[in-house]
Order: sequence, then structure tokens, then C-alpha cells
Amino acid sequence: MTVITVFGRHGCHLCDVAVNVLEEMRAELNFEIEKIYIDADPELEKLYGEQIPVIHIDGIHHDFFKVDPERFRSCLEKHRRNQ
Repeated sequence: MTVITVFGRHGCHLCDVAVNVLEEMRAELNFEIEKIYIDADPELEKLYGEQIPVIHIDGIHHDFFKVDPERFRSCLEKHRRNQ
């Protein structure tokens, strides 16, 4: 199953919005959501810093700041075709 990873921080409003958008599409598009908080991880903090939320599709960078449903759907379909 495809895993969508959301890198974010505790208390991040944009992160919550991104997860909510993904939750709305999850059943239709059949994927799991994994949330990783960068607050306590210096390496992730350095890597993603102020770009959160950062979205990965099966470990491959997709986007940051927000989830555009149409763009996400298109990228997910392309990712699945290439596997």
C-alpha cells in the first residue's frame, strides 16, 4: 500500500490542514498516512525547517506547505504507474 508521509511540527496549523485534506482523499485513493514530527529531530529540523508540512509519496518528495488535491491525485497516479 502507498504510504503518504507528512513531516510537520506539533501545533502547526498548515500541517493539520494538509493532513485533513489527505484524510478526505484517503479512502478513495487507497493510501496510508504517516505523520512524522520534526520538533525533536535536529536532522529533520535542518532538512525541512520552515518548509513544513513536507509531503512524501512512498519516500519520494512530493510537495510542501499545502496539499493541492488535483496535483496530489495526479502525482499519486503517476507514481503508481512508474512502480
